[in-house]
Amino acid sequence: MSIQDLCRRIQPLDTSLHGKAQARLDRLTKPLGSLGRLEELAASYVAITGELKPNIPRSVVFTFAADHGVAVEGVSAYPREVTPQMVLNFLRGGAGVNVLANHAGVSVRVVDIGVDHEFGTVPGLLSRKIMKGTRDLAVESAMTRSQAEQAVMVGVELATEAVREGVGLIGTGEMGIGNTTPSAAITAVMTGRSAAEVTGRGTGIDESTRMHKAALIQQALELHRPNPADPLDILAKVGGLEIGGLAGLMLGAAAARVPIVLDGFITGAAALIAVALQPLCREYLIASHRSVEQGHRIILDHLRLKPLLDLDLRLGEGTGACLGMDLVCAAIKIYMEMATFDEAGVSDKV
Repeated sequence: MSIQDLCRRIQPLDTSLHGKAQARLDRLTKPLGSLGRLEELAASYVAITGELKPNIPRSVVFTFAADHGVAVEGVSAYPREVTPQMVLNFLRGGAGVNVLANHAGVSVRVVDIGVDHEFGTVPGLLSRKIMKGTRDLAVESAMTRSQAEQAVMVGVELATEAVREGVGLIGTGEMGIGNTTPSAAITAVMTGRSAAEVTGRGTGIDESTRMHKAALIQQALELHRPNPADPLDILAKVGGLEIGGLAGLMLGAAAARVPIVLDGFITGAAALIAVALQPLCREYLIASHRSVEQGHRIILDHLRLKPLLDLDLRLGEGTGACLGMDLVCAAIKIYMEMATFDEAGVSDKV
């Protein structure tokens, strides 16, 4: 199956299901609309899945890991070897995403899609390595178009496998030293904003390094001239392998009518790619939070997505997604378990 074939399988949401879910929410023992975004979440979940009486879904967050050639340009506060070190930390259960996933009852699946390290056989690691990190986008294309397509298809296949196993809610996460640089490059191209506007501090760089990073991104865009109308061209020239994998994960989940919970800036850049490939994918996305990374607000505005939380997060990994998934499940419980006025024998408003 090609990416184009998959995109054709994604259908618009059935608005009548949203209306039916809202009708039940309006009969629950509370003033109309008083549970706010939780009500929106519950109705959206019903419309996406087509389940008028949903169970709490089995939930998985995928953390895609990859390295970036552009890291040699001094755009990160941390060295490249942190990427494989953190992959092993994920697998041992010692990272932030593990803690929040355990809290939310979410499973973590770690995917090596392009780490510059040979892990060998490591229990729990999903090895889908396409190449040992991208090339330095400051001097050459990050990858070939074929490699970009492969990265997207890795995500599609993982989403398809998860849904086949009974997973009903998918979260997105990533790890890759230097990955806010390709994310900012993608954001600049796809939103029409300048590199300076979308480039943030990433892992905690100072202002002079941020300015260097923004200038490098601008130079890369002038060098490669990625086509704004061709998301795979953008991904290949200035993107990342984990960004491609995440975009494919979103498309694969949407094709199966499974909601996708976004994390922060890097998964937002992946969402730009996915929605450009198939605009209907946007209807299946839930924004968990707004990152402090300045380009993330621009992404959310461009995609017309309203985040559930604003906690000044900037870790990535899928941490915000886990919190968002917890809220989705809370919304489903409100929808299914709360009594109606008739059931509870409570008088409705006059």
